Amino acid sequence: MRLDHGKFRDIGSEIVVIGPEKPDEFKAFWVRERMPFPGCPDPEHRVADLYGQEVHLLKLGRMPALFLIDRKGVVIFAHRGKSMSDIPSNRTVLALLEALNEKENPRSG
Repeated sequence: MRLDHGKFRDIGSEIVVIGPEKPDEFKAFWVRERMPFPGCPDPEHRVADLYGQEVHLLKLGRMPALFLIDRKGVVIFAHRGKSMSDIPSNRTVLALLEALNEKENPRSG
């Protein structure tokens, strides 16, 4: 998502990443990797648990999860990965966001 951050921003979306690390570890990673979007540490997994992020101890712990949340705070898309590599492509996420934008702001023709 970092590589396509501009595309996400251009269509009016915001990326926010929640990570399981402790605040100091999370901040060090964020600075080292020069992340261009906001992130928040969640070492006690409160947000992860709230959104039902799955845990598989035999697969390295918390599985990736991605949620699209509209401007009203409603989850409009949820993907809960079954492995560490089970993550929707940026192209897929951008298409979903563009469809949401079109639904919320239809072009008159």
